[in-house]
Amino acid sequence: MSGSLRVDRPQIPAGMVAIPVRTRLVQPGEDLAALIQASVAGIAQPGDVLAVSETAVAIAQRQAVPAEYVRPSRLALLLSRHAGAMATVSQPESVQIVIDNVGAAKVVYAAVMQVLGRLAGRRGMFYEILGEAIAAIDGYTGTMPPFDNLIVFAPQNPDAFAQSVFERTGIACTVVDANDLSAAKVLGASNGVNHDGVAEALLSNPHGNGDEQTPIVVLKWRGDGVNPLIGPGP
Repeated sequence: MSGSLRVDRPQIPAGMVAIPVRTRLVQPGEDLAALIQASVAGIAQPGDVLAVSETAVAIAQRQAVPAEYVRPSRLALLLSRHAGAMATVSQPESVQIVIDNVGAAKVVYAAVMQVLGRLAGRRGMFYEILGEAIAAIDGYTGTMPPFDNLIVFAPQNPDAFAQSVFERTGIACTVVDANDLSAAKVLGASNGVNHDGVAEALLSNPHGNGDEQTPIVVLKWRGDGVNPLIGPGP
């Protein structure tokens, strides 16, 4: 089951269409490339670009841990109580994983700089300092059932995964992180994909952030010439 929507942003040429593709639930250990191939048959073709949710890739790769397996420290509990409700760090289990990865000293430093930065009118210091250590974690409230108790990590080797999908289907592929806050990032792509163009086309988050079960979006070009998303790399 799929629908289509026109991507209407000043930075994207008129004629770009995003088609969310519904799939069955992705399972840990899934041959996701095979599922993608079957799901986009009759919808996507060479010249299109596939955008695959990073969460689906990570779950298929078993890059996740149940929240109940993580025991938060006092520091994790303290920091989570002072985080925004939508932040990954509002979940003490997620904070604990960051602490385990980078050490308590760096997390405390980032928290102190966050407070000082706010006083100086600069926001986001906590995330800036911790970088990929925190960006690579999706809290369990951002994942649909039955995986809503999982803390999901970043997918492994997203470039290699995207290239494997291209080699199987003949269709350019990307692994993307998009949300309803008008933010999108290409984590990996097959050869010859314009990373910035794909990210811009996904700012409206056609994947959805609820229970749409559409981990694949086909970016289809209906303008003149070749798809402008297939061109120079990052």
